[in-house]
Formats: sequence, structure tokens, C-alpha cells
Amino acid sequence: MLDIKGSLPALVTPFKDGKVDLDALERLVEWHIAEGSDGLVAVGTTGESPTVSKVEHKEVITRVVDLVAGRVPVIAGTGSNATAQSLDMLQHAEAAGADAALVVTPYYNKPNQAGLLSHYKVLHDNSNLPIILYNIPGRCVIDILPETMAEMASWPRIIGVKDATGSMERVSQQRALCGKAFVQLSAEDAAALGFNAHGGRGCISVTANIAPRLCAEFQKASLAEDLELARDYQDRLLPLHSAVFLEPPAACVKYALSRLGLCQEDVRLPLTPVTAETRRVLDTAMEHAGLV
Repeated sequence: MLDIKGSLPALVTPFKDGKVDLDALERLVEWHIAEGSDGLVAVGTTGESPTVSKVEHKEVITRVVDLVAGRVPVIAGTGSNATAQSLDMLQHAEAAGADAALVVTPYYNKPNQAGLLSHYKVLHDNSNLPIILYNIPGRCVIDILPETMAEMASWPRIIGVKDATGSMERVSQQRALCGKAFVQLSAEDAAALGFNAHGGRGCISVTANIAPRLCAEFQKASLAEDLELARDYQDRLLPLHSAVFLEPPAACVKYALSRLGLCQEDVRLPLTPVTAETRRVLDTAMEHAGLV
């Protein structure tokens, strides 16, 4: 049975000379597994999904699934604001052997709640892959309301949500309406301690790209309700949680990973490498966490 929980890095997509750096991708996957990550998310927003081509998107999902080889769950980012395109990505992820899909709400075209239900129903009914909803009103300008989420949670393959609403009470509301088995994952590293206390099961994490072992140990302590230990990890990680959002997270993470020798800091326009000041803050935060 699929067990999604703990620390789930939202993998960056490494680039070199304008192309996906498959050697670096392999290094990252092996490093994350060795460091104790509980699963991997391929080609989400932190993986620069808006600027990889459809061919590259599918290639990265396939490659990550092959590299992981069943050692941890692989969650494939397959969201789009076009239902047909999202379905194409979803069906590819299923054929490639992904364990689940992460499907963001349609952005920019702002469907209402009925539109959200119709969008996800098409995806649900035309694939056998478990789906994790991604609710991020700050970027998509729409919110899956708890009652709408509860309706979708009654469908057999809608198994959880990556919640970026920033509302702690929303976790409890969704737990009440969707049931305790519905997997709620934080989208915000700094809030993951409180999120888990409300009934969350883990975090799809930006910071875990840089500090996978610390984030995995933090999640283990938090989910075991060892709050003293979890708070100790939180104290070590909090400056890094803040630093990775000073500029677009993919750029911040790739700078940090370049310092660790794991990939180049190349990003695709409209993203640009981080500024000198952000580099200084990231350096300090990595030192505080004991990473360098």
C-alpha cells in the first residue's frame, strides 16, 4: 500500500549548457535516498516545470522513476491549467511507473469550484494513478474550498493534498471533512511543525533539496510527537527555510547545491541566478545548519 509521508524534496531540475543535466539528476536522486528522504517529487514548480518542454518534463519523470527503482515513492508533477495537457502528463507518469501525481490547481484561467471538480474528475477517471491535489492560492489565485476537497476526497484515487494556504486551521477542517486517512502535506517548510500537529503527514519541501537528512530527521521527530527534538531541528533549519524564499526557490536551491558540488546553479529565464546579498544569506544559513 502506498505510504506517502515525511520529508519529500521537491526536486530541482538541473541544467547544463541549456539542457537537462541527467548526470547531476542521478547524483541528486542517489544523494537524497542515501540521506533518508522519504520520497521524491519530480518536475514540480521547484523543478521549473513552467520552463521545461513537454519532452523534457516527461524525460525527467521517466528518469527519476528509473533511478529510484522502487526504493522510495516518486510523485510526478503533472499539473497544468489545460485539463487535456494535465491528463497527457498524468497518463505518461502512470506509464513510466510513478507512484502518484501532484496536480496543481489550474492557474491564471481561474475556474470556479465546479470547474475544479470537473477538471480533477477528468484526471481521476482517466488514470489509475493516485492524485495529490496541490492547493496554492497565492500563485494560482484560486482556492480548493474544504467542502470541494471533501467531495474529491470521496473519489478513490484522490489521496491527499499539498497545502500552501498558510492556514493552520485549514488542516483541521480538512481532517474533519476528508477523513483521517486523507494525506495532508505542508507546502511550507517553516510551518511544517505546526502543520503536523494539526494532523499533517509531512512536507513537500524546498529546504530538503539542500538539507535532506536534517529535514528527514525533523519529520521523523515531528511525526513521532517528539516535540523537543523536532524544535531543535527547527531551530537549525529556520534560517535556511527563510533564505530559500528570498528569491525564486529554484534559483536559491541551485546556488546552495552548487556550493555542495551537486549541480550547477543554471536556471532558465525568466529566472536568473540569485544576487550577491542572497548568496551571503544562504551561506550563513547553511553554516548555521552545519551543512558547510
